[in-house]
Amino acid sequence: MSNQSAFVPTAVGVTLAATGVAHFVVPQAFQAITVQAFPKDTSTWIKRNGFTETVVGAAIAIPATRTAGWVALGAYVAFLGSQIVLANK
Repeated sequence: MSNQSAFVPTAVGVTLAATGVAHFVVPQAFQAITVQAFPKDTSTWIKRNGFTETVVGAAIAIPATRTAGWVALGAYVAFLGSQIVLANK
């Protein structure tokens, strides 16, 4: 993979990891979206989601773990989507 073609997944991973860290720095910024999926214990889930996004983002940013990171991101998105559906029934 050339350096240019590796830039996009690396940038996606770094951005996701930075967003994960932001969950700990400014948790109130994630309150409105997190409460939709986790109306109970929202503050705990903000931290859990932040941790997950940091780890998955780092995995995507690192070429050796990129495939596992993409798989984990798919699973994470599916999990969040299912939580939103279940919370709004």
